[in-house]
Amino acid sequence: MRHRVVIGITGASGAIYGVRLVSLALEHFDEVYLCVSALGRQVLETEMGLDVAEMTRRLRDAGPSRGELILADPDDMFSPPASGSFRHSGMAIAPCSMGTAGRIASGVSDGLIARAGDVCLKERRPLVLIVRETPLSVVHLRNLTTLAEAGATVMPACPAFYHHPRTIEEAVDTVVHRALQHLGADVPGAREWRAEDQTVKGEG
Repeated sequence: MRHRVVIGITGASGAIYGVRLVSLALEHFDEVYLCVSALGRQVLETEMGLDVAEMTRRLRDAGPSRGELILADPDDMFSPPASGSFRHSGMAIAPCSMGTAGRIASGVSDGLIARAGDVCLKERRPLVLIVRETPLSVVHLRNLTTLAEAGATVMPACPAFYHHPRTIEEAVDTVVHRALQHLGADVPGAREWRAEDQTVKGEG
């Protein structure tokens, strides 16, 4: 089986999380199915000055050794990720809006992203939700609890700073690396808390 992963980008702020996730996923998977919602497209243009066509062109042209990027229509319920018979390594939604989280938690598949997330839960495949909202209401918290109880990994877009990231991309990657690891990827560049200190001590 080819190693495949599904990625959704929704309309929450933080489009850079989705772009970085797709870029790095292409280094670790044979096929990356990408679905960007209508609002996700608007946020992508607002925050990063990119439309989906330009983003996918850049990602596809980034290197010959990368996986295949397949763009899926957010309204196409006949797309492969909409079916449990389509085998893949899991799905990540980055960023995941509270609306998308609520729809998946309620089993309301009004589009491909929510349906693909629902499929992951019923098939017991990894579903990583990089959620972006603050503060969280009781409704949000209850939906996220439901998703966690159903087997999803709720991963707030909270960068780590103990490795002193120097750029926005480095900060974003502290979250993206964790998401890829939860999808089964071995990420060589992922930093571990005090792992370097232990290596130095062990060598002594």
